[in-house]
Amino acid sequence: MNISVVIPLLNEDESLKELYTWIARVMHANKYTYEVLFIDDGSTDRSWEIIQELAEKHSEVKGIRFLQNYGKSQALHAGFNKALGDVVITMDADLQDSPDEIPELFNMITEKKLDLVSGWKKKRYDSVIAKNIPSKLFNWAARRTSGLKLHDFNCGLKAYKNSVIKNVDVYGEMHRYIPVLAKNAGFHNIGEKVVIHQARKYGKTKFGYDRFINGFLDLITIWFLSKFGKRPMHLFGALGVLMFMIGLASAGYIGITKLYKLAYDLPAILVTDNPWFYISLATMIIGTQFFLAGFLGEIVLRSKRDKERYKISETENF
Repeated sequence: MNISVVIPLLNEDESLKELYTWIARVMHANKYTYEVLFIDDGSTDRSWEIIQELAEKHSEVKGIRFLQNYGKSQALHAGFNKALGDVVITMDADLQDSPDEIPELFNMITEKKLDLVSGWKKKRYDSVIAKNIPSKLFNWAARRTSGLKLHDFNCGLKAYKNSVIKNVDVYGEMHRYIPVLAKNAGFHNIGEKVVIHQARKYGKTKFGYDRFINGFLDLITIWFLSKFGKRPMHLFGALGVLMFMIGLASAGYIGITKLYKLAYDLPAILVTDNPWFYISLATMIIGTQFFLAGFLGEIVLRSKRDKERYKISETENF
């Protein structure tokens, strides 16, 4: 199979038939063999009923329905698990991503031998305050921390080699940083393509300011995992040593001062009245806690098990 199109969605019943018709037209024009995977992330409108109707008429349409809303990353994870195509295309269901981009994205993966191609919505039709400014901040921070020179990490329109999506674990709100996850997994042939961004035709955006905060927290998580994910003791152990050394130095200063005053019969204060005593005590305790955090991180890393992150209530054509 040439292409799998993975489409996560939440309450997009108005756009689904139009989107599928557009995708099918592009696929037939280019003589691709394909499948379209709709992942219904707990919609409360008629989205699942429409997916069922499409699946009954078209064998290439497949559907996954979540029991409730788990988030875009979990929807992509479920779609990636089921995708069979040599090239996997992801896009949003709101018609803001153009299926006409699929042939060139496909060629960039197959002919230029790229592992991943990320879309760049150079000209956007979103609200400047609600999405454009946050997106610019996200992209700037992601470039600085990851070293990837992409303009639009969060663009939903992307193309992947099948081996990429089978080896990248998308969780939390990490869908916006899949290129970084791919790079950390060892896929370095990552490209970018300017794509058409269209104004939303139906419904309203699902963007909220909580996603703005969560996105930055996830970026910090990615930075940590890329640097220390395999050996957390390297970070926490180093911090523990630093804090413990500060504590020992403070304790040594207290001891030397005490001995000096005793040797020269100078008036001395109680050790507990010396502020350096509390600095020494606090830094030693903090250093010990860092060590413990490092040990716990190593134990968790070695004993972790895959957890069920979402529940599927029903499927179509699988």
